[in-house]
Amino acid sequence: MSDLTQFMRRDLPASIVVFLIAIPLSLGIAAASGAPLLAGLVAAVVGGIVAGALGGAPLQVSGPAAGLTVIVAGTVADFGFAGTAAVVAVAGLVQIVLGASRLGRAALALSPAVVHGMLAGIGLVIALSQVHVMLGGAPQSSAWRNLIDLPGQLASHHGAAAVLGVLTVAILLLWPRLVRISLLPAALVAVVSMTALAAGTGADVDRVSLPDEPLTGLIRPVWPDAPAREIVVAVLTIAIVASVESLLSAVAVDRLHDGPRANLNRELVAQGAANTASGLLGGLPVTGVIVRSSTNVAAGARTRASAIMHGLWIAAFVLLFADLLETIPMAVLAAVLIVVGLRLVDLAQIRTYARHRELPTYLVTALGVVFTDLLTGVALGMITAAVLILWRLTRSEIRRVERSPGEWSVTINGTLSFVESARLSRELGALPPGAVVDVELHLDYLDHGAFETIRDWRSGYERAGGTVRIREVHDSWFHQATSGRLGGGKRTPRVLGSWSRWQNMDQQRRDAMAAGIAEFERSVAPLVRPHLADLARDGQRPQQLFITCADSRVVPNLITGSGPGDLFCVRNIGNIVPRYDSGDTSVGAAVEYAVDILGVTTITVCGHSGCGAVRALMSDAASSGSALGDWLGLSGVPFTDRSDEERCCTDNVVQQLANLRTYPAVRAAEAAGGLRVTGMYFDLAEARMYEVDPIVGQAHPVSAVPLSQRP
Repeated sequence: MSDLTQFMRRDLPASIVVFLIAIPLSLGIAAASGAPLLAGLVAAVVGGIVAGALGGAPLQVSGPAAGLTVIVAGTVADFGFAGTAAVVAVAGLVQIVLGASRLGRAALALSPAVVHGMLAGIGLVIALSQVHVMLGGAPQSSAWRNLIDLPGQLASHHGAAAVLGVLTVAILLLWPRLVRISLLPAALVAVVSMTALAAGTGADVDRVSLPDEPLTGLIRPVWPDAPAREIVVAVLTIAIVASVESLLSAVAVDRLHDGPRANLNRELVAQGAANTASGLLGGLPVTGVIVRSSTNVAAGARTRASAIMHGLWIAAFVLLFADLLETIPMAVLAAVLIVVGLRLVDLAQIRTYARHRELPTYLVTALGVVFTDLLTGVALGMITAAVLILWRLTRSEIRRVERSPGEWSVTINGTLSFVESARLSRELGALPPGAVVDVELHLDYLDHGAFETIRDWRSGYERAGGTVRIREVHDSWFHQATSGRLGGGKRTPRVLGSWSRWQNMDQQRRDAMAAGIAEFERSVAPLVRPHLADLARDGQRPQQLFITCADSRVVPNLITGSGPGDLFCVRNIGNIVPRYDSGDTSVGAAVEYAVDILGVTTITVCGHSGCGAVRALMSDAASSGSALGDWLGLSGVPFTDRSDEERCCTDNVVQQLANLRTYPAVRAAEAAGGLRVTGMYFDLAEARMYEVDPIVGQAHPVSAVPLSQRP
């Protein structure tokens, strides 16, 4: 598809959809901010054109955002709008410096629970103020006053403004459920229909007011006549909140499409340039807006042209059809803002934070923003997040279970420090005397005070006739402390390490397999059982056929970071794939089953360093006539340089890829574009995977090969 065709078929229609959403939202946000309505439209134009052209997130759409409404309203109250415009321009310069300093990702270090709690609080503040406007009244100076006066406002006489507002809310809620036409967004339908109703009935309501000449009506920024400290706080607040909201939006948009990933530092510079331009032109602050951006992606946008065009559409509409905008009732815009504000309180996010035990941070931030101010609310949220982190770092989970009469299991998870010593002593002291107790430690950290508590209890319990067995999973904090090396290092986790790393020699001689199975059933099975149950019910759907050597040092799931259900594995001596016409069907059956039945999308042939099969082929050590010799003879590999073992291993991989393509099922799937065939080489000493170039046979680190350039 040519660039022009893509623009006409994808980006141009998407820009129209986003433009139709942006007009009512920009007006409503300006009204809620206490700013001139034209300022919202200026920000929408500048955000679309400047941030769209320069941004590092091509599909993100920028403009005035509800998340900054409370901040802007406070700034306007303190400095006037001309002073606010100057503050916005300087805030943009701060963003440019942050982006040029490559601090884009640093803005994402703020707890998401704090950010989303802040947005939820802002949404509630917007809704509480705009409900008064929708009902024909005027908003109060604070969210608390708006909440106190709300019952009286609801009980008072309501005129046409309230009717229009309620009908607007109804359309906004019901339209997406009843109609699935992306070109007719709910906000546009609500505003147009209610404006037409107000005009048709001759309703006497407040309406949008714009300058007769929009270009001459632009407000020039004026430096505020206020203490420098207050100005600096305002600048930094707008810069930081706008940056965090824009970058979070860019990251969220990345999850919605398969195109280029966002360059956050470039995006931050672009947002700064847009804010500086918007401030100089008398516009509101600009941020990346997830509502418009997600609509842009859903409407089929493929490049930044959509965002730029949406800004041009707004500019043209304001210059040519400003009279139409002045027919919109203010109560209708207030209703739009009420729904937008309440949608910032995301129930799915609340459930997520409740599940991850971060709900206190979210709620404290949101309520702090509502009942104090934005900076105080965010500060309270950050303090709450820090307290929760400290609490978790000093908290452990202790469970006692009686497995059978006289046998107990004690499992301790988390961080075990001296502050838990009293509870630990109480839990261990509750065990009946003379029993056999297995203590299993799943610890991130063990300090000396907690270690002494366990050691002293074990000593006393065993003197009283009991038996204590202490096992550690993952790390060996307790055993290091016993040997006087607490904090001296970590051992290999049992789920990763060989038997020799965690079993003593006596165990290995007696029955290493049984000990390993017991360890799996005790520590790993509970973690993977739900996933395995799903696989047992739904069947396997592996993404790859992985053909590798039977060498015991090569563990496919370990070296690929995969788990149950990901890889369909074939292992043999030398990772050999006999040709289709060789007469051997063992590997061929697996290849055809993987391609035709399982529908894998990738086949990987993986060799490794120190391969005994390759060494045998290099030295012609395996004689023909033996089972091993006949098998190795099926490889068909011509070595480039028999003195270079690594090159011989990669030569073998390249040859097996060629053999693999002799299978009709593989050729057909490749020709249809549904299968990718690739070669890998695992260096045992480095514990590193390399991708093998099938043309020249050379190996490159997988991390150094861009996805787009992989064969």
